[in-house]
Amino acid sequence: MLQNVAELNLSDCHGKVGVPQQLVITKNPSTIIDEVTKAGMKLPLVAKPLVVDGSAKSHELCIAYDEVSLSKLEPPLVLQEFVNHGGLLFKIYIVGETIKVVRRFSLPNVSKHELLDVDGLFRLPRVSCAAASADDADLDPNIAEHPPRPLLERLARDLRCRLGLRLFNIDMIREHGTKDVFYVIDINYFPGYGKMPEYEHIFIDFLLSFVQNKCKKRDGT
Repeated sequence: MLQNVAELNLSDCHGKVGVPQQLVITKNPSTIIDEVTKAGMKLPLVAKPLVVDGSAKSHELCIAYDEVSLSKLEPPLVLQEFVNHGGLLFKIYIVGETIKVVRRFSLPNVSKHELLDVDGLFRLPRVSCAAASADDADLDPNIAEHPPRPLLERLARDLRCRLGLRLFNIDMIREHGTKDVFYVIDINYFPGYGKMPEYEHIFIDFLLSFVQNKCKKRDGT
């Protein structure tokens, strides 16, 4: 699904949206270092298990600071270059034509000093849980400002068409030190909408409009 984002051209929508370089690993962990080197990926790397059954394990992230730790990972998994983003994540919920943005605390920035002094493989908690809400926190406006609305509307519209989905959410970050450079790091189909404010009314309106459109098509009106 992220490949669909990489193929979009949103340069005229008040911002740029990309995808961090990523690599799918399905084989022996001893080959990971060679594959990462061949792909030209830079440390640190975020590793996410490649699980197709939607189990809790799919949310068990870890971050690898050095090459040695890469061989300790357990495929299948997705490796993704870490992008400093001020410790803030935007969860963008799509419900039909409705877009709702929720801020969540995320992983802190990694400095060049840390890359020189820190090594190993670090397991991470689920950073996007409801308890990690940042909507009421006193945050730096340069970090906390929502992505431009025209950018989100275009992104949601294009992904609805490409993915054939009406219910999904996008995890987006803003590259630290920039105002309009964003990365989509994950897309989830039919996410848990209980974490979205006012989800009851939004979801009911979506279902009603869906049924009404079906009736109009059936009646030929």
